[in-house]
Amino acid sequence: MPELHWQKSSFSSEASNCVELATAPDGTIRLRESDAPTTTLTLRPPGLHSLLAAARREIPNRP
Repeated sequence: MPELHWQKSSFSSEASNCVELATAPDGTIRLRESDAPTTTLTLRPPGLHSLLAAARREIPNRP
């Protein structure tokens, strides 16, 4: 598998552990925490949309 280009969440500060994501060649989206980089969650775009929608419902006042 080719190496993925991981992007850090814009909500993370420079010094903290953070959520990172990457798009894989097969079109799936991979999520991981920087402090546990070998554990990833693999989602298709609709699954990521559902995950983010659920998170927004749980955290009021988020865009």
